[in-house]
Amino acid sequence: MILDIKNLDESQIYKLMISTIVPRPIAWVSTVSKEGIYNIAPFSFYMGISSSPPLIAISIGKKNDITKKDTWKNIEEVGDFVINIVDYDLVEKMNITALPFDEHIDEFKEAGLTPIKSDIVKSPRIAESPINIECKKFAIIEIADMGLIIGEILRYHIRDDLINEKGYVDTSKLKIVGRLGSADYCLITKENIFTLKRPDKG
Repeated sequence: MILDIKNLDESQIYKLMISTIVPRPIAWVSTVSKEGIYNIAPFSFYMGISSSPPLIAISIGKKNDITKKDTWKNIEEVGDFVINIVDYDLVEKMNITALPFDEHIDEFKEAGLTPIKSDIVKSPRIAESPINIECKKFAIIEIADMGLIIGEILRYHIRDDLINEKGYVDTSKLKIVGRLGSADYCLITKENIFTLKRPDKG
């Protein structure tokens, strides 16, 4: 089958993209509004873009293609956010935070999650998440009805047992969840991780 993008509508293109760019990591982003209301939302158009400086990028859309989503608005106005890692034990709560709550609703309360104070940024961390990443706004680029949020990583909070002797997070100790197409997700467990060294690395 050959599908020419110019012959597809936006919905068809979106379906193809989210089911071919897989698996995608989930940025479970916690923010605070300038009024002090906590917000949490998951985004899977998310990637690392640089280690020096340490930058990440998250793509966030608009509500009804018009109004900026609360996460985008909060990052723009307050200037920071926290990325929280989603493991299998948290996936149901993560799904609750994907609902379009009113901007005055505290989504920590709605999802039964515990906010804890961050060290550097104003946005709260999710206590139940095994890894929290404090970030500050680096840049926001508007592309059509999307906001490409570029954040600079300031501090990691990682559960003590997760760092191995080589300085990596030992993903075999986490049940990390990834995003696929439609309503599908994948689960990374110790049993389905394999090692493949580059030929020039020995």
